[in-house]
Amino acid sequence: MKSFMSNYSSYCYALMRIVVGFLFLWHGSQKLFDFPSGMPGGTPAFITYVAGPIELIGGILVMIGLFTHWAAFISSGQMAVAYWMVHGTEALLPIQNKGELAVLYCFGFLFIASQGGGIWSGDALRNRLNTHG
Repeated sequence: MKSFMSNYSSYCYALMRIVVGFLFLWHGSQKLFDFPSGMPGGTPAFITYVAGPIELIGGILVMIGLFTHWAAFISSGQMAVAYWMVHGTEALLPIQNKGELAVLYCFGFLFIASQGGGIWSGDALRNRLNTHG
């Protein structure tokens, strides 16, 4: 028996990809441009200048669905590193070390990396142009 939402799975996936990318890009904007409400004092420079661009550019690319496989894969890896560098040193479980967001981003991006851009994406547009042009 089909789920009542199964006819909408491609739309739900596209909405998830867009929202996850949109939310992620603001972490990069915060690190690089102090907007919105800048980073806490004492943040190491490598977090600002390595994680910031990955979050900003990766978030934008995932949101618009362009080079989605790679952008999401790199973003997923960055979140895995962030979890183990920042949160995993405090306690093992995400509920204890406040790392739930990093874990959700990591596995959300891993899923997006496996699925690609889907509908409403730059990748889909590129594929259409390559097959018709």
